[in-house]
Amino acid sequence: MNEQREQKFDLLDNNTNAVRAVMAAVESTIGPKGLDTMLVDQFGNVVITNDGVTILNMMEVNHPVARMLIHSINAQQEEVGDGTTTAALMAGEMVTHGLEQVSKGVPVAQVLTGLRYGVKEACRLMEREAIQIGSMDTGQLYNIAYVAGREDEAIANLIMQGANLIGQEKLLDSNFRFSKRIKAVEGTESEALNGVLISKERLSRQMPLELHDNVKIAVIDDVLEAEEIDSGALATESGFQQYMVLKEEFNANIQKLIEADVNAVFVDRGVDDLAVEKLEEAGILVVARVPHQELVDLAEHCGAKLLKRTGLRKSVEELQKHFGTAAHIIGNEKLAHIKVLGGTGKAMATILVGATTGEVMGEKERIARDAAASVQSALQKGLVAGGGAAELAVARQLEQNKNALSGMAVFGANCVIAALKKPFMQIITNAGFNPLEKLGDVHKAQELQNNHHLSINCDTGRIDDLYIAGIVDPLYVKLHGLKTAGEVAEAILRINIIVKKKEYQST
Repeated sequence: MNEQREQKFDLLDNNTNAVRAVMAAVESTIGPKGLDTMLVDQFGNVVITNDGVTILNMMEVNHPVARMLIHSINAQQEEVGDGTTTAALMAGEMVTHGLEQVSKGVPVAQVLTGLRYGVKEACRLMEREAIQIGSMDTGQLYNIAYVAGREDEAIANLIMQGANLIGQEKLLDSNFRFSKRIKAVEGTESEALNGVLISKERLSRQMPLELHDNVKIAVIDDVLEAEEIDSGALATESGFQQYMVLKEEFNANIQKLIEADVNAVFVDRGVDDLAVEKLEEAGILVVARVPHQELVDLAEHCGAKLLKRTGLRKSVEELQKHFGTAAHIIGNEKLAHIKVLGGTGKAMATILVGATTGEVMGEKERIARDAAASVQSALQKGLVAGGGAAELAVARQLEQNKNALSGMAVFGANCVIAALKKPFMQIITNAGFNPLEKLGDVHKAQELQNNHHLSINCDTGRIDDLYIAGIVDPLYVKLHGLKTAGEVAEAILRINIIVKKKEYQST
């Protein structure tokens, strides 16, 4: 019995240490005074970043509990695109406090009951703190981009330019991901394009590199080659005749594109050499093997309908209805990409993030994506005061509301309260102040002034209204981070034993 108890405590201690190791990897990066982390692989390749999810994904992790935590943080990144460091810290704090309670004799079931209540109540209280954004004109959207963009004015301005190009209606679409419109390109200037970027080159240097004024565009979601027939059938006379018919039909279809005065053809896959030659002679730009999402974006932006090669059998008059139009197409041989700008279809923006080196480029892209995701999230769900202010306000209220719980479940709610305080404590630590002292000051100020936007200005160390100061965070990022932290904490706290699976043996 004693041996089992010792094994359980060893497991708890082991899991706690694993979670603390994950927290330690990212905690120094949070807040305006957070620092960067350098990651080095076995070949000496270096990545410098303060992005939590990037650090966690690149660091070497073997412990299964730590891997569970990282997997959950990845889910946060995938869903909302930001808040990964905060989610990791809160999850880690819930787990470590929960495991401490269990080690003191609190039943796991009671801890979990209180934890679930705490997370649910915290989310409800956080929603009460939210301030809705009515339009794109508010300056708080820029503040969101500025804070999420690591206080980089250039990136914040770039994101807002892109947001204005896309428009509020598109940004409110839950199926649209603003962060996906970010592309980092080494050696170029940063800019927000009213259009799409195709990461391919023209098929021939004899084709035009630039096209202007009502550029007519065909988008082929297929291979641009004659239809194939079975190799066995080709060996027969009838099969060969069929092949020649298909070849002739394909040549006629290419001629239709020329007669329709198409200026550019973008193709999902390969293009027949003879077709390339004919289109080149006609002065038509041809771009092949375009990534599918870029092809879809292009069609949407220029108002084109995706065509299959069989669709080219239509008459020239019918085909005209499938073509799109853009104001400009500009190719860049050095950077190996093509810009399609000013399409007559739906608004589409592409944000180019330029950098001098690959290492810097990758980090700038991650920062810009975080900022874009945060702007869209704030527009959709609203915002709250940043700097840990909202979390501290919720923690104070939860401290009062936890009395609704009975018995030892209170200890589980305490885990959530500790987790809500953790981001603030770490931000203050990274800024060089005493976190316990500042925590007491903010709690007192929020209560006396009945102002939940109060927290510490990391530049001055004084209490400030962070909402007025423009230090704000998207509500949805906070809510999802809380839920993610609660889910992973519950999953880890439920683990009673870790057993190594046997290796697969083939029979």
